[in-house]
Amino acid sequence: MNKNVNIPNALSLLRLVGVPFFIYFALVSKQDAVAILILVIAGITDYLDGKLARAWNQTSAFGALIDPAADRIYILSTLIILYVRDAISLWVLVILLARDGILGLLSLILKSRGLPLLEVTYLGKAATFNLLYAFPLLLLATQDSAIGTIAFAAGWSFALWGIVLYVFTGWTYFQNGVQSIRVASTGTRK
Repeated sequence: MNKNVNIPNALSLLRLVGVPFFIYFALVSKQDAVAILILVIAGITDYLDGKLARAWNQTSAFGALIDPAADRIYILSTLIILYVRDAISLWVLVILLARDGILGLLSLILKSRGLPLLEVTYLGKAATFNLLYAFPLLLLATQDSAIGTIAFAAGWSFALWGIVLYVFTGWTYFQNGVQSIRVASTGTRK
C-alpha cells in the first residue's frame, strides 16, 4: 500500500479543501459562525494529523510537505481575511507573512542544493497552534457584543503569544537553514 495514502494525510488535504469554503463564508456571505466552525475544524485536523501520523507510524514525505503547506495556506488566507475585516492591524499581517516568505525562500534554496528541508519543532507547532486558536476568536471579536469583547481579549492573548513564538521559531529555523547551507558548502570545497 502507498505510504502517502493514510488518515493523517487525508486530514491535511481536508484542511486544504476547507480554505475556499472559509474564504467564501468569511468574506462573501459573512456567515461568521460557519467560517469560525471551519477554522476550528482546521485547527483540530492540524492537531490530529501530526498526532496520528506519529502514533500510527504513518509519517511520510508527502505528509511532511503537505501539513506545513496546509498550515501556511490557512494562515495566509486567514490573515488576509482578518485584515480585510479589520480584526488585525497591518503590522501583524506584515510580520507573519514576512516570516513565512523568508522561510519559503530558504526552503527553496535548501531544496535546490539537495539539502533536507527544515524540520518543524515542537515550539514551531506551538506557535502555529496559538495562531490557529487566535484566528476564530479574532473573527468572533468583530461582532459588536459581549461575546465579541471576550473573544477580543482571548483572541489577542493567543495571537500575541503566537506572534512572538512564530517570529522566534522563524529566526531559529532561519539560523538552522543557513548553518545547513554553510556546512554543505564547506563540505563540497574540501
